Amino acid sequence: MSGRSVRQRPVVLVFDVNETLIDIEALKPHFAELFGDRDVLREWFGLLIMYSMTLTLSDCYIDFFSLGEAVLQMLAEIHGIKLSAEDIATLTSKMATMPAHPDVAQGLSQLQSDGYRLVALTNSPPRPGRPTPLENAGLAGYFERQLSVDTLRAFKPSTSLYSYTAQELGVPPSSCMMVAAHAWDTIGAQAAGFGGAFITRAGNAPLRTGGVHQPEFIARDVIDLAQQLKHVFEK
Repeated sequence: MSGRSVRQRPVVLVFDVNETLIDIEALKPHFAELFGDRDVLREWFGLLIMYSMTLTLSDCYIDFFSLGEAVLQMLAEIHGIKLSAEDIATLTSKMATMPAHPDVAQGLSQLQSDGYRLVALTNSPPRPGRPTPLENAGLAGYFERQLSVDTLRAFKPSTSLYSYTAQELGVPPSSCMMVAAHAWDTIGAQAAGFGGAFITRAGNAPLRTGGVHQPEFIARDVIDLAQQLKHVFEK
């Protein structure tokens, strides 16, 4: 835990999907093939998040998968690499079919058994007629709703998305807790009145500074989060 006081037991746990539940490291072989360097994945993902926020602040929108392709093309130009249209389009297919982290199914099952409502809120858009990333990862059955930023055409951490999520679920924001591997996601959610739980996936850490919301829980994975919640709220 972070050591911060916890206001109340959350009714709904709202999960980020990409990296929090689904392992983006699975994309490394694709980046190694295209760029000769597996670590370009992190450069791409960082730019993808930065430009998703840029679009929202600029009142622009394209879906996350299309933006991912555009950022890949940007990186190719930066690195002086020629990519084919097929190279770029393949990324979308791979983004939609990443596997779950090994702890996730057990952790979600425990949280479900403990009586929490589980909901997903993802930057990834729905694709009509195709399985969602959670369905492809075998996790969809744990969630009562899969919500996408595509509905509001704004990316996280816009506070409007968290307020919309609570409204859709028929609960006040204070009854929700955002669970994410990204500090920008928990900060945005907490600014909208949610609680915050941070999952320390590889390559991520909390933003430990004054003046920003700090998560009430910091857990190494979803199983650890379930255990922490049980310890605090079921004494």
